[in-house]
Amino acid sequence: MNSFTYNYPVTVYFGEKAAEKNLPKELAKAGNTVMLAYGGGSVKKNGIYQELVQLLNNAGKQIVEFPGIMSNPTYEKVLEGARIARENKVSFILAVGGGSVIDCCKIVSAQALMDEDIWELEYTKHGAPAQFIPMGAVVTAFGTGAEMNNGAVITNTEKKMKSPLWGAFYDFAILDPFYTMSMPMSQVISGAFDSLSHSMETYMGLPREINYSDEINEATQRNIIRNIRAALVDPADVQTRSELVWTAAMAENGMLKIGKVTDFQCHMLEHQLGAYTDCSHGQGLAVLHPALYRHMMPEANKQFARLAVEVWQIDPKEKSEAELAAAFVDALAAFIKEIGLPTRLKEMNIGAETDLRAVADTTILTGGCAKKFTADELYEILQECL
Repeated sequence: MNSFTYNYPVTVYFGEKAAEKNLPKELAKAGNTVMLAYGGGSVKKNGIYQELVQLLNNAGKQIVEFPGIMSNPTYEKVLEGARIARENKVSFILAVGGGSVIDCCKIVSAQALMDEDIWELEYTKHGAPAQFIPMGAVVTAFGTGAEMNNGAVITNTEKKMKSPLWGAFYDFAILDPFYTMSMPMSQVISGAFDSLSHSMETYMGLPREINYSDEINEATQRNIIRNIRAALVDPADVQTRSELVWTAAMAENGMLKIGKVTDFQCHMLEHQLGAYTDCSHGQGLAVLHPALYRHMMPEANKQFARLAVEVWQIDPKEKSEAELAAAFVDALAAFIKEIGLPTRLKEMNIGAETDLRAVADTTILTGGCAKKFTADELYEILQECL
């Protein structure tokens, strides 16, 4: 295991009525003017918005609204939020939603207190923001684990880049499984697969020898797979939903990454696919993973073979390492089909007219991946997925 320092700043409140029980004491620490950030309005339909507004009013807070944060949040939306925060002297941000809202607000928190452009700071000057508006997150759509870290994925439409930016950690995150029960089942499955992808991409990094972090990771993957299947059988089961909400958090709270250099090559490729198509993140990962993993063999065979046995329960008897590795990729591909996720880009209305060459050429190549991909090979993978 590599050397590490582990420090985790986010307080997690998990369970039924977590907002009612814990938000008042957190708001007591916050300033007077609170930005209430959310997405397309589903929080108003399911009553969560009204509940949180009441709690904010009870705490005597002045509410500044920042609605309309879209899936695959844009840099333009970040700048809009930063402007609203500055103009209204916002002292605290309450992000309500899934990964898109939560990611967007991490960067709003930083940009609102900066005189320079955060994209240029991080990508041209290779610097990092130093001041942030304090924040809290209320998770209503799970999968990304965005509330667990300070990274955000933002689409810069002008630059045709869907890329990571680094902002603030949340002071606290409220994870009430009941808040996620109105999610469409397609979004539940897509989000849960994103959690599985996070776990796999962490597992496939360095070191490649088995270690404690990877053994926790194997249990996390087994849990996600089991509970995706259970959710499809009974979408109303809160216990199943609770498991998926927590595994999404576990996949991104740093625990699985302790002592690891992660992979995340599939994520980087999907991000750029999203920059050019605005596609569903979880669905894009589902299409890309099997094809990319087949290209990772034989470099990744040792870890693939272990996943075949420890996660997918494939009998290793009379099978070589290479055969087990191939069986893992086949099992993953079959599972994706089983749970109703797309297996080809055309199922996502992405065709040959998409500039896949540009997608491949602009994809960040990650250092922790078992295989050192080239843009040409990523382009080949994209073509195989059509």
